[in-house]
Amino acid sequence: MVRSQTPFMAEAFVWVGRITAIGLTMVLPGIVGSWVDHRLDTAVFEPVGFILGFLAGLAALIRVAATRQQKNL
Repeated sequence: MVRSQTPFMAEAFVWVGRITAIGLTMVLPGIVGSWVDHRLDTAVFEPVGFILGFLAGLAALIRVAATRQQKNL
């Protein structure tokens, strides 16, 4: 019974890793931009970081969806 659940759990952990990586890809550039803005006393790097992070995360989501769709064909 434990052996039949192992592949399911393994795939679940793979998806958790993917989702976590995409989430960090979206958020970390904005956090780094905020830190740079505070250090340089500016207000440009945080929004740029969040925009670039969003675009990078969106690209990663599209890549995952395309890979998943090709496996289903």
